[in-house]
Amino acid sequence: MAQVYISIGSNIERETQIVLAVQSLRDEFGAVDVSSVYECEPVGFSGENFYNLVAKVHTNKSPQYIGELLKTLEKQHGRVDFSKKFSPRKMDLDILLYDDLVMEQPVQLPRDEIPLNAYVLQPLAELAPDEVHPTLGQTYQQIWQQYDKTKQQVQRIDFTWPIALSH
Repeated sequence: MAQVYISIGSNIERETQIVLAVQSLRDEFGAVDVSSVYECEPVGFSGENFYNLVAKVHTNKSPQYIGELLKTLEKQHGRVDFSKKFSPRKMDLDILLYDDLVMEQPVQLPRDEIPLNAYVLQPLAELAPDEVHPTLGQTYQQIWQQYDKTKQQVQRIDFTWPIALSH
């Protein structure tokens, strides 16, 4: 079974949307491990702050299947415009890692934003501190320690999960 990391973000109905995202992943994959929830300002546009976290699942499904599933889940939960890269999102789901697979198509793995964006890197470093980035050769904890934390402000928040999703 492959170990897959998925980023989850929302800045519209964010509490509801991240709960729906995690529940949808549990419905599809069974057990889901999650990082803490972090709040951060939007990158590339002005708008409400995002809640972000990273989830880990195990699956035999292909990276292509997972990429398509995540887009389907986003649509089911109200995402309409996939053309604008930097815009508000009800639910934003991206496959970050699929074991140590490196590929560009049908999905980019590892996702290039991992070392660039604190809202992805910090929760990934929390959830998988000792895992090694397949092309950078460093652990996520090392990458996070070297990250310029003045670039993006990310704040861990106290998030209360519904009892059905408590971990």
